[in-house]
Amino acid sequence: MKTNLSIAIQAALDAGIEILKVYETNFSVEIKADQSPLTIADQNANEAIVAHLQKTDIPIISEENKNLGYNERRLWESCWIVDPLDGTKEFIKRNGEFTVNIALVTNGIPKLGIIYVPVTKTLYFTAEDSSTAYKIELISEKTAIAEIFENASEIKPASESESPIKIVGSRSHLNEDTEKFISEIEKEKKVEIVSKGSSLKFCLVAEGEAHIYPRYAPTMEWDTAAGQAICNAVGVRVLDIATNKAMQYNKENLLNNYFLVKK
Repeated sequence: MKTNLSIAIQAALDAGIEILKVYETNFSVEIKADQSPLTIADQNANEAIVAHLQKTDIPIISEENKNLGYNERRLWESCWIVDPLDGTKEFIKRNGEFTVNIALVTNGIPKLGIIYVPVTKTLYFTAEDSSTAYKIELISEKTAIAEIFENASEIKPASESESPIKIVGSRSHLNEDTEKFISEIEKEKKVEIVSKGSSLKFCLVAEGEAHIYPRYAPTMEWDTAAGQAICNAVGVRVLDIATNKAMQYNKENLLNNYFLVKK
């Protein structure tokens, strides 16, 4: 158990080093076929992660190498799902709210999850089939894994009875579906909107800084798998709005349905 977690944490830390090397330069931005931005940081971080995860002999689905056919993928009992740089727009804006996401999925369910924030050196993680998740602010990416396990603090979600109800939303815009969702809650309770970029939205709920994260906008599996693993560990649900069941992974179509994160 610790072996997969140790390897994945090391992968995330090394990816963070590669990302910061680029972050501190005048990097260039490409536009991918789907019109999303790509930097050399995405590619270098992906290479760093793959170099580590290959040691586990578990196949990898990554935003940067996502073109494997479902005929092959459907035979996998387990796989890594990776976003080497989640929040490329945040990276380009230089607001620091981008992450490295690594999840280990077994039979469609995220079991292990790591979210790492290179700029603040904040690490969130949970091990396979654990009922706890942890957070640690690192002094250096070179911190020994054993030291991380020893010093990380357990995180817990907030009680739903607290007021106001804190809902994770976008700083710049809320779409119509999200506004409707918030309006329904406002009929009964006071609402406060809290904002964060990338997969940190999951962390806000998992660590009690927010109560609900409604997502009425497109995401891919690598945007959410690590966050879902961390949420699952602390008793927070990530529900597919279409089925009202936990979101599934390594699907034929790697696009997620809209979802809701709440205790």
